[in-house]
Amino acid sequence: MTSAKPAHLAMFSIAAHGHVNPSIEVIRELVARGHRVSYAIPAPFAEKIAETGATPVVYRSTLPADEDPDAWGTELIDNLETFLNDAVQALPQLAAAFEGDEPDLVLHDITSYPAPVLAHRWGVPAVSLSPNLVAWDGYEEEVAEPMFAELKASERGQAYYARFAAWLTENGLDGQVDRFQGRPRRSIVLIPKALQPHADRVDPSVYTFVGACQGDDRTAAQDAWQRPAAAEGRKLLLVSLGSTFTKQPAFYRACVEAFGDLPDWYVVLQIGRFTDEAELGPVPANVEVHRWVPQLDILRQADAFITHAGAGGSQEGLATGTPMVAVPQAADQFGNAGMLASLGVARHVPMADADAATLREAVLALVSDPAVAARCQAVRAQMATEGGTRQAADLIEAELSEPVPRLAP
Repeated sequence: MTSAKPAHLAMFSIAAHGHVNPSIEVIRELVARGHRVSYAIPAPFAEKIAETGATPVVYRSTLPADEDPDAWGTELIDNLETFLNDAVQALPQLAAAFEGDEPDLVLHDITSYPAPVLAHRWGVPAVSLSPNLVAWDGYEEEVAEPMFAELKASERGQAYYARFAAWLTENGLDGQVDRFQGRPRRSIVLIPKALQPHADRVDPSVYTFVGACQGDDRTAAQDAWQRPAAAEGRKLLLVSLGSTFTKQPAFYRACVEAFGDLPDWYVVLQIGRFTDEAELGPVPANVEVHRWVPQLDILRQADAFITHAGAGGSQEGLATGTPMVAVPQAADQFGNAGMLASLGVARHVPMADADAATLREAVLALVSDPAVAARCQAVRAQMATEGGTRQAADLIEAELSEPVPRLAP
């Protein structure tokens, strides 16, 4: 722990579990160290933020809610425009909310474009808290340029980049959209280094990996899961596709079919808010079904984990040494699934192939392989050295004593 004087810190994020949850314990730790933390967040997450001791600064967002994932559109440009539209309308709200109470340091999720703009306006440092992989030396040439080439050549794409650049310029920044989006001045990466592609080519002067940021107290009722008598003496499997891509009744039925008739297994099945339990059909006694579960608490007891390979679930599986079957649904999950498989701790099963027989074979093969168990423990031990919550808080406090950076106009 550093000896930083108490300061006013402002955190900015969006209303999405995958972007809020990774930093929750870091915020709680900063508050415990005596800092005043103002957390800009849409209303649905205000209560969750208040529980950390931070003060929610509620703003109106135009981003689609978890209840309406289809509103993001079907093309990459749909997604990009949605984030820019939200940033443009949120900036004046946030500027007004902090007027006369500007922070000493800005912390922000990678999706919060107004945050570094405000940090520049206020003349204070900005630190990105990244919940997933970051750019490495050569990333632009190897990934970004091929991915965005067609978009940048299109009329709609050119209009998007021109509008984004103009917004940056009118707010005193240099108008370099790609650099603004992908190259922060300083970033604390809230995933283990094991999940980062080309980790040896990531600039350590900009990016510091701190791994899973977990709290010390996991005894609260909402974080507890008690193994029922029916599960005693059985292996435990957790199935979860996270919070967004959960409208998958056929997949959940395949999981029930795969393990429902195995007497030595007990299954905890999280189905989220978009699937009705009635759609699963008959559920055997060795399967319990929930809309939401305390995932980390269960993983500490689990023998296997079927996951969508989101950044949060992936690192929790690694932190608990749990073998995983990765069934990615979108975005960075495909890359995470590949990384987990390359580490020797998981099987990557495409959604199209995730039938009962394939899922059962993958889980049983993983838990019976001593090499997988050894790899799980090796990665878990390596992660334990990355520092987690306390290291993240130390790095943030160190920024309070750094000279204020000025971005080129």
